[in-house]
Amino acid sequence: MIIPLRYVGIDVSKKYLDIFDEGVGVPERIANAPQAITQIVARWRCDARVVFEATGTYDLELREALQRSDICFARINPARARDFARASGQLAKTDPIDARMLAAFARAMQPATEQVANPARNALARLAKRRDQLVLMRMQEKNRRSEADDRAMAERISRLIEVLDSEIAQIEADIKALIETEQEIADDARLMRSLPGVGPVACTQLIAKMPELGHVGPKQIAALAGLAPFNVDSGTFRGKRKIAGGRKRVRDALYMAALNAVRRADPFKAFYERLRQAGKPAKLVLIAVARKLLTVLNAMMRERKPYLKAKPT
Repeated sequence: MIIPLRYVGIDVSKKYLDIFDEGVGVPERIANAPQAITQIVARWRCDARVVFEATGTYDLELREALQRSDICFARINPARARDFARASGQLAKTDPIDARMLAAFARAMQPATEQVANPARNALARLAKRRDQLVLMRMQEKNRRSEADDRAMAERISRLIEVLDSEIAQIEADIKALIETEQEIADDARLMRSLPGVGPVACTQLIAKMPELGHVGPKQIAALAGLAPFNVDSGTFRGKRKIAGGRKRVRDALYMAALNAVRRADPFKAFYERLRQAGKPAKLVLIAVARKLLTVLNAMMRERKPYLKAKPT
């Protein structure tokens, strides 16, 4: 006997979870708290597929409870759910309506389910995020110091910058230690760092935020990173191709890696110069180099082989 899947849509907020379970047929609301979540997850088994919007830390308890119970779930971009609601003619927006629409979205669109979380990669992602926050704070304080017209105030700002420097250095040490102690992550890092342009920051971001590397095709990995140009055509009109969406922090890291690669290493330097000589804008060419780096990285991770520069003939 084949048990048909039933879909569960959940609208997540800070205090509540609004749930529409096709098996129940009516909206429900529970507290966004561990005990309430554990109780409701216990009634979903292998025949349930849960879908909710990505809401940062607000869906953390829900994700962990679903993973502990081996229940498949998809965490989707809120814009996709809203576009689906509009396309379905549903203009009203309330939490119960959103939960029902998420269940309908899941049935119609069959979104890919979330991969099993790797605790070490999650820890690395948290450290990388905190480092980004501190680096931004340091940059802001340096700008304020450069504009300070009072020496005493500039000295106060300098003391804060020293504290930020120390904290950033400690986080970078923690990141290095985590990578070295986790064998799987250490192997990935060695492969990635063999590619010209990929430094410690880009490597950390790729490991933490691009677990699909080596498991999907080149076009899909480019789209995930937001490095795939999309068509804008209609009838005889041919629009300008532009990149869109994707994981911004990964794209930023690859852009900086591209800057390093074109300054130091062939064939990326030659690729950059060839496109520039053809009249392409510098930023467009750097995006093309970033995508090339990502494509090479994807092949390296799939084959589990380091980058080898072709020898001149």
